[in-house]
Amino acid sequence: MTYQTLDIHQDDRGVAYVTLNLPDTRNALSAQMIADLTDMAQTLGHQDDIRAIVLSGAGKVFCAGGDLNWMKVQIEANRADRITEATKLAMMLNALNIMPTPLIGKIHGAAMGGGVGLACVCDIALAADTSKFGLTETRLGLIPATISPYVLARMGEGMARRVFMSARVFEAPMAETLGIIAKAVPADQLDALIEDEITPYLNAAPKAVGAAKALSRSLGPEITKATLERSIIALADTWEGEEAKHGIESFLNKVPPRWAQ
Repeated sequence: MTYQTLDIHQDDRGVAYVTLNLPDTRNALSAQMIADLTDMAQTLGHQDDIRAIVLSGAGKVFCAGGDLNWMKVQIEANRADRITEATKLAMMLNALNIMPTPLIGKIHGAAMGGGVGLACVCDIALAADTSKFGLTETRLGLIPATISPYVLARMGEGMARRVFMSARVFEAPMAETLGIIAKAVPADQLDALIEDEITPYLNAAPKAVGAAKALSRSLGPEITKATLERSIIALADTWEGEEAKHGIESFLNKVPPRWAQ
């Protein structure tokens, strides 16, 4: 199984290590990465011989969020194409969220925007204590739309409202308080912490693990088809706004947007 944007290897225990592998763009979520992650979740995430999947990022950061060049294309596209691309992003997150195989996030450097969304669809996310986090979309005139069902499910509304709209960047202890990550440790201890999370799954019945995961999702906050559709429309609507056009162009041109102080 090979992908353009992912590096994947599997050990002899049935643990798969999936690495976002676009370090030159800080593992930003491009159209190709969205497609690759969707396919990985729908295939590897449903294989009986895979006991757990560890998701990490190559280079200096875990994931910098959405690829801004991809977003710029959506702003210039027609309504139907915007809906199509927003749907692909939403379905990628949903595929990761519902796959029966446990997903363990290994975060270092930074998780911004969609990177926080990836952390929130993991069954557990662990981080190096130097990692930084942020739902930074509003700096660009955007909103954290398609990730919102998973962010709200992980944090709860009260916690989410502390960081959901302000675009503030915060450190690992705050991410732990918010529930984005379960624990942060020094970088040289992160591999051992990940191993501590893998080990119990190797002694649990795989189908029972998947069934227990499905049950916990069904009893938690509902993420229905209607919920996903609302998030898709919200993203497409925001892409159509003047603020998004100005914010993304400002970022790409390396000048402050008019609202920055």
